[in-house]
Amino acid sequence: MKHTTWPRSSSSSPFSSLHFRNLTVSEFSAAYSARSVRLCSRPPPSTSGGGDFSALPYDVLTKIAASFDQPNLRAASLVCRSWGEALRPLREAMLLLTWGKRFKHGRRGVRPNAEKALESFLKAAARGSALAMVDAGLIYWERGEKQKAVDLYLKAAELGNPSAQCNLGISYLQAEPPNTEEALKWLYKASISGNVRAQYQLAHCLHRGGGINSNIKEAANWYLKAAEGGYVRAMYNISLCYSYGEGLTRSHRLARKWMKRAADHGHSKAQFEHGLALFSEGDMMKAMVYLELATRAGEKGAAHVKNVVVHRLSAASRDHAMHLAESWRALPSR
Repeated sequence: MKHTTWPRSSSSSPFSSLHFRNLTVSEFSAAYSARSVRLCSRPPPSTSGGGDFSALPYDVLTKIAASFDQPNLRAASLVCRSWGEALRPLREAMLLLTWGKRFKHGRRGVRPNAEKALESFLKAAARGSALAMVDAGLIYWERGEKQKAVDLYLKAAELGNPSAQCNLGISYLQAEPPNTEEALKWLYKASISGNVRAQYQLAHCLHRGGGINSNIKEAANWYLKAAEGGYVRAMYNISLCYSYGEGLTRSHRLARKWMKRAADHGHSKAQFEHGLALFSEGDMMKAMVYLELATRAGEKGAAHVKNVVVHRLSAASRDHAMHLAESWRALPSR
């Protein structure tokens, strides 16, 4: 693997502990039946009801369950005595993970303590929890211990955790020099698992990467998937793709649709541009609301246009628009 180093730590982490797809017990069984052919030393004995999954080797079982959340882990543990015994370390890890999050965020009467949080996450990671590997990696990254973070992301990524795959891909993009090949590999794995941040990052690489990695059509496809999944930056970018016909057929209607969605989810540039569009159409009341929101978010150009709009509205309309801006709340996003 290409040797990489990482830049100095900044005040905020580029990563987040994102959602991942949770397997049901039936999906878990199906995953086993597909993998056991390759991984088990012998096929499970046949019974009248199908394969005897109690014969599943413990190491295979724990790898499959490494990214399970607590409800699915509990359900899998109840399948049979063999599974209950095999998954005991992961159940212990889940308890440690819970305490780690309490120490990290100061929940349920526990004071924030990064050291204790990291200690809990590492103990959970040692018991095989991919979720804990990601959380420990986040703390290491925030501290500037990038290689320790990447090592944990890699372990969790190899266990199939999409959040780890996404964070690992971003790590390789931020390395000095960037390892684009490895970054695209892991971002793609996370993207096909439905991780919207990975989908956006993959699209951005394909869109702006240049050279052999540039693929505008595929980039637009991933922007659209991330936008449909609720990722705000992707909503803004897919609007631009539709507006300029980059990777997609130009569509004013779809460009406006996604620009408004991005604006309603709190994207300041989208609020500015949507406000401009409303202004050009003569809808001064709505234009002022979005331009006011953009101005408050720091979009300097929005303030100038808003001042023009103010002089075209009555005092009552201005007051109403300001009231709408005051009471506005962004739609939830991912």
